[in-house]
Amino acid sequence: MAVASEQEGLVERVQVLTEQLDSIEDLGARMLAEELAGSIVQLYGEGIERIFNVLAQDGLTAGQAQALLTQDGVVASLMLIHGIYPVPLEERVSEALDSVRPYMESHGGDVELVKIEDGVAFLKLSGHCKGCAASASTLELAIEKALEEFAPDLLGLEVSGVVAPAQGHAPPSPGALPMAGDGGLPMAGAPAPAPAQTQRMWVELEGVSALARGAVTAANGSLFVANVAGTLLAYRDTCAGCGERLSGSVLEGGTLTCATCALHFDLPRAGRCREQEALQLEPVPLLRKNGAVQVAVLA
Repeated sequence: MAVASEQEGLVERVQVLTEQLDSIEDLGARMLAEELAGSIVQLYGEGIERIFNVLAQDGLTAGQAQALLTQDGVVASLMLIHGIYPVPLEERVSEALDSVRPYMESHGGDVELVKIEDGVAFLKLSGHCKGCAASASTLELAIEKALEEFAPDLLGLEVSGVVAPAQGHAPPSPGALPMAGDGGLPMAGAPAPAPAQTQRMWVELEGVSALARGAVTAANGSLFVANVAGTLLAYRDTCAGCGERLSGSVLEGGTLTCATCALHFDLPRAGRCREQEALQLEPVPLLRKNGAVQVAVLA
């Protein structure tokens, strides 16, 4: 009886709030509130439909049904909202880091979860990524994208090993670090950057998944992709020495030789120049997902 009474109280509360919504004099505010309420109802309706679709499958055990539901983006979002997601936050953060670890390792680096405290993940970059001018770009794009997918309830990041761009390395493009409220994870304790005029987005690259070993090809207009020992690496198609395009250069082992100025860039070491250590190419986060190749570019 108590449960039924509580449910009836919720229904009545919704009715009262709906009547109050209709009485809002500001037309813009009322339309916005109605749109929000409608979107919330739609979200929960979609979640309920997906739950029943899973429950309707024959032969599923309770554990299998739960696994399918937690893998569903809509249902998982509702679970996180209500704090009933069955996989602990730390485990989901670890899974997110595992998903980007191949990209980190391709640049001679790694990322480690030190701890999670008060909803903030403390990460540590190591290897060539530590102190690397490309660390900020790698963190903000590859790691943040994975964390947003696996652990959207994470409150922030605290990272060691990130430095400002070095001389000769193109600075990360504006908009790389999402701020709280626009779908990204805020950096705990970090000052807010200036408002960005552009945003990063992940796009699929056609025709590069089958790129032969030792081959280099232009991609997406301003990038080049190289296959180094079976690992695809993406960079801005600009030589850090002379500024010319690199997509037509020769790749031997992991070393790319600029066809114009003859400088040598070590791609597995995040594009560092052999002749001038201060010079470095700009790596672009590249991830493989379900057979597709995605890179982060400016929207």
